[in-house]
Amino acid sequence: MATIDESVEVDVPISTAYNQWTQFEDFPEFMGGVEEVRQVDDTLTHWRTSIGGVEREFDAQIVEQTPDTRVAWQSIDGTTHVGQVTFEPLGPTQTRVRVQTAWEPETLVEKAGAVVGADDRQVKADLKRFKEFIESRGVETGAWRGTV
Repeated sequence: MATIDESVEVDVPISTAYNQWTQFEDFPEFMGGVEEVRQVDDTLTHWRTSIGGVEREFDAQIVEQTPDTRVAWQSIDGTTHVGQVTFEPLGPTQTRVRVQTAWEPETLVEKAGAVVGADDRQVKADLKRFKEFIESRGVETGAWRGTV
């Protein structure tokens, strides 16, 4: 199983970073290869991706969500995928966002990408774009403060 552990420091308060991360349908704005995320209900999302020429559709279930702390998920169909994003305050206007994920590469392209670290670079680039996205706005596009 391929694993990724990347983080970024963003210059916004923890609630702003967390609130934006709960806006799954905005993920294509800063996640490379994510074509669409549809929020089906409070805990179910449907994803459509195209990464390295490999197209996928799958559903992911939010298995834990604690405001300003953590969002954890797992796929419930399609590729095996689990992960979490955590939020750590570094001060009143700075937050560390950390993504940890594990998934099962299936195709030869996916397996090769995992071996050479393409997955890690993709998540690092996504986090950099998240930083640019939220810092340029200064405010979140919405929020879901529920607990799962």
